Amino acid sequence: MPNVPAVPAEEIRPNVTVAGSDFYTQDLPRRLKLNTELGLVTGIGITGKVVHRNRWGGLFETRATITPNGDYLLMFPDGLPQPQTDKDNAWVGVAHYGGQNKKVNAMVAYRSKDKGKTWTGPTVAFDIDYNQHGFIPLIPRGSKRLYAFGTQPVWDLWQPGDHHKNGLRENAPIGYRYSDDDGLHWSEVRIIRPRNDPGFRGMSVMRMTETDRGTWLLGAHEGDWSYRPLLTRQYLLRSEDQGQTWDLLPDASHGGWYCRNFNRMDEGRPIALGGGKVYMQLRTPEGHLWDSRSEDDGKTWSDPKATTLIHPDAPPMLFPLADGKTLAAFHHNRHHDLNYQGLNGNAAQMGDRSELWVSLSTDEGRTWSEPRFVLANALTDTERLAFFNYQCSYLDMFADGEILNLFLPHRWRRALHFQICEKDLRRLPTRAELNA
Repeated sequence: MPNVPAVPAEEIRPNVTVAGSDFYTQDLPRRLKLNTELGLVTGIGITGKVVHRNRWGGLFETRATITPNGDYLLMFPDGLPQPQTDKDNAWVGVAHYGGQNKKVNAMVAYRSKDKGKTWTGPTVAFDIDYNQHGFIPLIPRGSKRLYAFGTQPVWDLWQPGDHHKNGLRENAPIGYRYSDDDGLHWSEVRIIRPRNDPGFRGMSVMRMTETDRGTWLLGAHEGDWSYRPLLTRQYLLRSEDQGQTWDLLPDASHGGWYCRNFNRMDEGRPIALGGGKVYMQLRTPEGHLWDSRSEDDGKTWSDPKATTLIHPDAPPMLFPLADGKTLAAFHHNRHHDLNYQGLNGNAAQMGDRSELWVSLSTDEGRTWSEPRFVLANALTDTERLAFFNYQCSYLDMFADGEILNLFLPHRWRRALHFQICEKDLRRLPTRAELNA
């Protein structure tokens, strides 16, 4: 693994806010600890390391999987060096694909053959001439083929200049590649053209699912930044024949799900429950995660509604534990902007992403346990953008037996891998226990 610089002592915050209380980082409650390598305050039992640090433009959604041959494979878009042509524009050099008219990032990969103890990389996963959004892994049951789904802003199929002017700078084709050699080499991209909307454009970066009947369900949403605040619509791409044909649910473009009071809904995360049942969590600005469920293999869905899980305008982070039945919902447990006017990146609003908590459900997401504290950012505000400074969102996770592997694009600069035993996850402190 490359030599990743340690966090300088002066970049550690003198105090950190957890559950509305300020704690000195050098004198934390007994159930918390400061991890100076990760730049986080965490619950007891969490260990980890920095796998990668970006220096030029930011890295984005970190996604990982256990490959068919048993390796851990971590992939994410990583920013390439760019000239700083506008010193007064804090967004110059931010290597997100949205609205770009040149190559600013590459999908890179790290691999571990010893269950995350050491990592090799980075290597370029896809040697292509256009930008990347994120890696959505899928290994169909009974298969050794590894798929990489996600947004595909192919230059010939996406016009960033026109789209940027019209507020559609993030809407691009959705597609996938596959690998038959454990993720070492990949096919050319296949663009998804739904039967009921062949020209669908949107974005997709949340984990997908395969049902017990072999149906694939992939979340996607479209956004229009010409609206103030931003307008979004949530969809599901559904395939019964392993990606040969697709349908767009609940309807063609502009007919997606949304939260009426905010004109927003996006980044849906479906998860199969067995017996034809599927549960999905959704992002809205309302102050909670929302959900919907299907009883017919993802064909029809209940009207989305708010859960009890407190969450700002940020994505769901929903995963199964090792038993395949218990669901773990990581959420920020903070919501500052009660008069939502759009995700504008100010410190108060983005600060809601600085903490992560977890709640568990054993009844298919109908009820959730009391939130338990996982981590909080412990680094000072050294970035020009609040969007970077407080970023502890877009967590990814998979269970390997009793060990939970978590991956975080911390502050859009550092790819973190940390681990916790499932039994220790259940022992993390509640708000009351922290303040006792």
